Amino acid sequence: MWSYTPPLRDFRFVVEELLEAPREWAAMPALAELDLDTAIQILEAAGAFAVTTLAPVNGSGDSEGCHYTEGRVRTPAGFVAAYRDYCAGGWPALACDDRFGGQALPQMLNAALFEMLYAANHGWTMYPGIAHGAYACLRAHAAPELIERYLPKIVSGEWLCTMCITEPHAGSDVGLVTTRAQPNPDGSYCVTGSKVFISGGEHDLTGNIVHLVLARLPDAPKGTKGLSLFLVPKYLGERFDEANSLHCDGIEQKMGLKGSATCSMRFEAARGWLVGEAHRGLGAMFIMMNSARLYVGMQGLGHAEMAYQNAMRYALERRQMRVGRPPADTSPAVDADPIILQPAIRKLLSTMRAFIEGERALGLWSAHLLDVAEYHPEAMARADANDALSLLTPLIKCFFTDQGFTLSSAALQIWGGYGYIRDFAIEQTVRDSRAALIYEGTNEIQAIDFLLRKVTGDQGHKLETLLRLVETEAKRCRDTQTCIGLGHTLLSLLGRWRQVTQQLIHEVATEPALAYAVAGDYLRLAGLCMLGYWWARTARFVANHVADPFYRGKFETAQFYFDHVLPEAELRLTLIERRRAPIPWIGALA
Repeated sequence: MWSYTPPLRDFRFVVEELLEAPREWAAMPALAELDLDTAIQILEAAGAFAVTTLAPVNGSGDSEGCHYTEGRVRTPAGFVAAYRDYCAGGWPALACDDRFGGQALPQMLNAALFEMLYAANHGWTMYPGIAHGAYACLRAHAAPELIERYLPKIVSGEWLCTMCITEPHAGSDVGLVTTRAQPNPDGSYCVTGSKVFISGGEHDLTGNIVHLVLARLPDAPKGTKGLSLFLVPKYLGERFDEANSLHCDGIEQKMGLKGSATCSMRFEAARGWLVGEAHRGLGAMFIMMNSARLYVGMQGLGHAEMAYQNAMRYALERRQMRVGRPPADTSPAVDADPIILQPAIRKLLSTMRAFIEGERALGLWSAHLLDVAEYHPEAMARADANDALSLLTPLIKCFFTDQGFTLSSAALQIWGGYGYIRDFAIEQTVRDSRAALIYEGTNEIQAIDFLLRKVTGDQGHKLETLLRLVETEAKRCRDTQTCIGLGHTLLSLLGRWRQVTQQLIHEVATEPALAYAVAGDYLRLAGLCMLGYWWARTARFVANHVADPFYRGKFETAQFYFDHVLPEAELRLTLIERRRAPIPWIGALA
């Protein structure tokens, strides 16, 4: 009743045609040997792993949950075996440097891999999901001896990692962290403090767990500028058989993601090592967090894809009233029709498809920019990619996860009352998808970061580079007979987006609090317009191939997006333009 089919045809379309990735890879010596056929074979194997290994233990993992006993956590049945197969397949090493045992393949393929893993079993994927970010952080900032000792085991998957930031009194306000680190004579540190909401803080998938912990040195200044980053392993010693003085005090009983152990961790003079410079740990941690935020966005996409596939199957099978039948059809053969004939159901499914496939293009392009930023031989191309990523990272984390939950919840409606009970797994998808709006920086904070720091913070210079990209595509569509309307619509929106951005830049300079009031609407506007860019580009690419059902479906979905989804951007513009309308104060809310 509940199944997953990897969207391999769409992956191929995005990689080969929309992004023209093989041509891009050929311009980067580190990736030049990769061809399209090999890339597709990798995605096919990843999809097979998701379907045959992960999907079968998704529902059972949710039902069973994790087991906590005296500081130890046992994951649901099948999780350990699945992780063993994951490592045997070489998946942890996919996009890691070959100097450390990696396969040095593109981040684009890794992002596609994780979309499929999250769709098939989000709870399980929480364990390895943060490993690449930890690898990137350590590779960039750790001392050579730490890299040599720890990185190969992380790349191989032999060890997993955590990100220990949050404390009971300090949620999103990282500056309130009080965990302490005391220097030892041998160059190590004693780390003492408590952390909460630590995904995978304790489990039975790997023999060792590498914790990356934010803490304060004795001479640390207050606030975020006083934080340092430390590597604190679960086990020490030459053979890693000496228990470190850290403990899991319990696991959270959560609304969803029950197969993922969310732990409370206690460090009691646990031995650790400084990563990067003292008092500059947040900058080092941001490498890990920014990687995580892109992949959290792919969680939202994976949930929406899984919900869409199963809702579509149900809508084709479920028969109800005949009001969807054309009036001229008086056939008495059946007295009920598949509910997909209902316009409301078709609109809901079309909306889901428009968001999902647009997000896939945007998400894989962003992952590709990670490769450009690292491997491109031209410094200007690397700089431009990093500038675009600084904007796209909070956008994708917020926009994709919002849609992952919203679309999963909308899909539940197709099942009606059956969707609310456990007979159909859509209720698990809704529960699991909700957490992604909260962790790795709440979506409200992502929106504020996007507008206040990334857009107005540099007077809109980085954004303007992105807008010129959208403008170029809009003009191409305007000059293509079959896409004229799409091009004009996008150009009109682009002009208003630029105008409202310049007004905000001017006003926020003297009234910074204004950005906080409109940040959510502004990020939503940006997300809708960026999907408009990718659907306009898609329509232009497929316009001459609509005899093929795949391309015809793409073209029709592009038109649907512009007719039924993108008009929301007008609403967001109106709300931003009314930015000085008062928000009720406490007295009105009491």
